[in-house]
Amino acid sequence: MTKEEHETEEPLHAARIEDYALIGDCETAALICRNGSLDWLCWPTFASGACFAALLGTADHGYFQIRPSAEEVVTEDEWRYKPHTLIVEKVWKTERGAVLVSDFMPPRGNNSDVVRIVKGLRGSVKMRMDLVLRFDYGRTIPWVERVDHHMRAIAGPELVVLRTEAPLHGEGLTTVSDFEVREGESVCFVLSYGSSLQEDPASFDPHDAYRDTEIFWTEWTSQRKGHTDWEDCVERSLITLKALTYRPTGGLVAAPTTSLPEQIGGVRNWDYRCCWLRDTAFTLLVLLHEGYTEEAQAWRGWLLRAIAGSAEQIQSLYGLGGERQLTEWQADWLPGYENSKPVNIGNKAAEQLQLDVFGEVIAALSHTPTVKDDVWRPAVRSLVINMLEHLENIWQLPDNGIWEVRGPQQHFVHSKVMAWVAFSRAIEGYERTDDKGDAKLQEAVERWRHVRDAIHRDVCVNGYDAERNTFVQAYGSHALDAALLRIPLVGFLPANDPRVAGTLKAVQQELQRGDLVLRYNTDGDDGLPPGEGAFLACSFWMTGVMYLSGQQAEARAMFERLLKLRNPLGLIAEEYDMQEMRQVGNFPQAFSHLTMAHAATILSGGKGPWSEGLESAERR
Repeated sequence: MTKEEHETEEPLHAARIEDYALIGDCETAALICRNGSLDWLCWPTFASGACFAALLGTADHGYFQIRPSAEEVVTEDEWRYKPHTLIVEKVWKTERGAVLVSDFMPPRGNNSDVVRIVKGLRGSVKMRMDLVLRFDYGRTIPWVERVDHHMRAIAGPELVVLRTEAPLHGEGLTTVSDFEVREGESVCFVLSYGSSLQEDPASFDPHDAYRDTEIFWTEWTSQRKGHTDWEDCVERSLITLKALTYRPTGGLVAAPTTSLPEQIGGVRNWDYRCCWLRDTAFTLLVLLHEGYTEEAQAWRGWLLRAIAGSAEQIQSLYGLGGERQLTEWQADWLPGYENSKPVNIGNKAAEQLQLDVFGEVIAALSHTPTVKDDVWRPAVRSLVINMLEHLENIWQLPDNGIWEVRGPQQHFVHSKVMAWVAFSRAIEGYERTDDKGDAKLQEAVERWRHVRDAIHRDVCVNGYDAERNTFVQAYGSHALDAALLRIPLVGFLPANDPRVAGTLKAVQQELQRGDLVLRYNTDGDDGLPPGEGAFLACSFWMTGVMYLSGQQAEARAMFERLLKLRNPLGLIAEEYDMQEMRQVGNFPQAFSHLTMAHAATILSGGKGPWSEGLESAERR
């Protein structure tokens, strides 16, 4: 095929979001389609430019596909994760035989690698590999050198090396390999990232890397201490959350992707490759509940570095290393997922005031275990006091809220509730410590009690519509908000409070569509055109509130139905399009997975990460 023929072919488009699998090395991650095409990978970190960006464009923006050749007649295919791991296994069955393709990223050493092993299971199958590398989110064509079974692609300081025993040749701007695999044989492809200013990444045995990767994940999952009635669901969510952590710093990205649309063809397309205080703190509560203290302690270190300094400068989100500058810009050369533009890089929500993050962070810190002579303990105490002193002065201000609206700031009820959580958890933490002799701290705690109670009264008076018997989205508003479902989940009021029952009923009537729950009515003034899918976390909150309200059978049945929205590998995106019956939004999303795991714990009759608040609410 000539270059001209290649360029006039109909370009490939990304598949449905639910047709992707996640692999990663806890520093970056890739999405591999069920058709064998790796369509998204940012190297060397989650926040780096993508060198495979077909997910947000066409084949010309970079992809790496391995599948049976066009000569083969595929009769069946199977797709799964190897149990307890992040190794994706795809079995292709053809009229002539069967092959297994195993895709994974080994735990990172000096470099980051993608390994793809093609193993013959039966007969003989002709295979095809296509590799199109495009650095800088699909914009930059690299300089490519091919030497026998070795390929080097360079663009400025970036270097990617492909090593394989299969023959390689060029077709236009694509590196391809046509090879055959017989029963018992294996053909391996190892793609490694490095610096063009240094020596090439070292080679290694792909089969050894497979064993190392399997051991890494099985040992990690074996540490789990929790138990629910949905073990496979929770374990897959925990593995996904672990894969979204950035191991060098302890941060956690909300998702490994940017600009997967909340509505196909819409403009609500955001970069989620950042570390939200809210998402990360809640994730750590879930991981702690499952016994993963190492991740919690790493996050605490990331947090203290990220928000070091005055509490007045706290942001709602940061970069992987705690970077504050997350300038939002648009990659206008990318057409977007199914022509959903713009493609945003960076996120200016970092500039917003989001009061609820104070509650999320302090709740997580209050549960993070410390060790004897912990050098961080004084810093944590100082941080909490500093945050609460600042929150005392700002909790009465309007903010942008949990949904990061780009319209006018409002007095969001959920934000006020989480400000209450901040003071409540700090007070409960103080009551568990041996710091009672500190007169200055004792004085501060008494002040916190006063503020906590003032916030509670304020919300119950100004955030509650007595005529309709429901809390509302914001003071003075008649709109509802699914975030109000968190009122009983965080212990602000018990689930059997009549006001909670009224709010649950109102949200069900106005925002629930079948088993799915909208965040809020986007026809209001949130600064963007209306329209988005149902936010999946809200549906999982709904099941938890229903269960705590005594609707246990209904809640469990609804939860079972929601689980069917996951893809065959157990992964789930941010939202669900009810008309098109498909996942939308960034994928896989940490918030969806953590709320799903939390709901599984509640619906199994266990005490979840917010049990402290639930118990205190019952006492009130």
